[in-house]
Amino acid sequence: MTELLAPEAAPAPRQARIRNYVMCRPDHFEVSYSINPWMDPGKPTDRALAVAQWESLRTLFVELGHYVQTIDAAPGLPDMVFAANGALVVDGKVLVSRFRHPERRAEAGLWAEWFREQGYTDVVRAAFTSEGEGDYVTTGRAVLAGNGFRSDPRSQAEAEALFGRPVVGLRLVDPRFYHLDTALAALDDDEVVYYPGAFDAESLEVLEGLFPDAVLADEEDALVFGLNLVSDGCNVILPEPAAGLAARLRAHGFRTHHVDLSELLKAGGSVKCCTLEIRH
Repeated sequence: MTELLAPEAAPAPRQARIRNYVMCRPDHFEVSYSINPWMDPGKPTDRALAVAQWESLRTLFVELGHYVQTIDAAPGLPDMVFAANGALVVDGKVLVSRFRHPERRAEAGLWAEWFREQGYTDVVRAAFTSEGEGDYVTTGRAVLAGNGFRSDPRSQAEAEALFGRPVVGLRLVDPRFYHLDTALAALDDDEVVYYPGAFDAESLEVLEGLFPDAVLADEEDALVFGLNLVSDGCNVILPEPAAGLAARLRAHGFRTHHVDLSELLKAGGSVKCCTLEIRH
């Protein structure tokens, strides 16, 4: 009887885990072409503001205790700031991207060179079109792989063979969410948040089966790139305008930190796009 009357135990506090990130300072940022619905070369961009916003994000990562390395930006590659697209790194193995659009293809060689210079020996250039963490989200039970706009579904078998982990394909159907990391994010090993409207019916069934307790985002927060977030298992860094999503995450025990990356959003990127995680 005493047990029945006892109050429910409080949920265990969330634990942040130190992460290793690679970023690329937007020294050559501009919107000079359009390869996604967010890019309009006719709109002016402010490179100095983009750099200042990026620096604020990098500083926040460091203040939260994470390690941040940088790769040098290259002239003529304004989207290299979106480091997440450069590769997928799991268990110290590196799958370097093969970009769909010619405007970004030269980035791949720079990423391969950078990883080799850092001492990585298992560096593989993708045989099929795949765009790194833009379309791959790593969770504790599987690597989720987005396709439909950028990455070739055949790249999933390539990733599965390299990393020795199951890779689960998800089809994106809304061109505004052209990469998986604009529609879904890992919050912890087995927790994700996603916007249902970005996926086809079959993919939604897969997500509901794998993550029945997932946090769901609405279109309003998805359209301000609220899903393009970074989480360390406790702290979630996301764009300032995604207030509704931030409230839902706090209700699930996460601490939220807001950043302004409005200038980089003009090129279709935000927090996660700027952040490549290295998983040793």
